[in-house]
Amino acid sequence: MPSVLLIDDSDQMRRMIRRVIADLADPISECEDGAKALAAYARHRPDWVLMDIEMPKMDGLTATRQILELFPEARVLIVTQYDDARLRDAARLAGAQGYVLKENLLELRARLQP
Repeated sequence: MPSVLLIDDSDQMRRMIRRVIADLADPISECEDGAKALAAYARHRPDWVLMDIEMPKMDGLTATRQILELFPEARVLIVTQYDDARLRDAARLAGAQGYVLKENLLELRARLQP
């Protein structure tokens, strides 16, 4: 079962994502902003990072780049409300392995299964 780090500034969204993937991931760690993402990744070394884009202090694309600079093996999925081609491209360029809309959270189940 893969380990997951959830990074989203919304406590409610983190709870919702946790419920969707609870039977597919263990452990599930959390942090609430991109500025804390690098330290959280280094501490937990998860198999997957589920990263929001828009957060205070540091956005998820910057946090994704920082994680991947130090940990090139990291696998990051962007989980966002924005269905925007430019953001999809920016996520890909930052190194994210996927882009999932928050309205389609069940898609995370397929992404996390081997």
